[in-house]
Amino acid sequence: MVTQDDPDRLTLLQGTLDLLILRTLRLGRQHGQGIARAIQEQSEDVLLVEHGALYPALQRLEAKGWIAAEWGTSSNNRRARFYTLTKDGRKQLVQEASRWRTMALAIARVLGPEGQQS
Repeated sequence: MVTQDDPDRLTLLQGTLDLLILRTLRLGRQHGQGIARAIQEQSEDVLLVEHGALYPALQRLEAKGWIAAEWGTSSNNRRARFYTLTKDGRKQLVQEASRWRTMALAIARVLGPEGQQS
């Protein structure tokens, strides 16, 4: 079991969480805990989304009109807010994903091949 203190777990860079939330919601409607779990699973337990960061990010994305929220019932029969990606959110996802891919490629070029010593 991977814990928060696991040295192999990475801290999310500023702005990354919004992108990951938008990407996760591209797959469909989800509540907050489901979003956090999906990000953790898709990252093979490297990324852990803290509730203290998740819910302010969801509120921020909703305020920008990139996601919409409505109350519903979760699979364990609890009341929860479910989030969906809006049309503007889909556009933002495309733009942000493109920027992150460009930046990741540029950083990889600066770092050089794996195992190369400086």
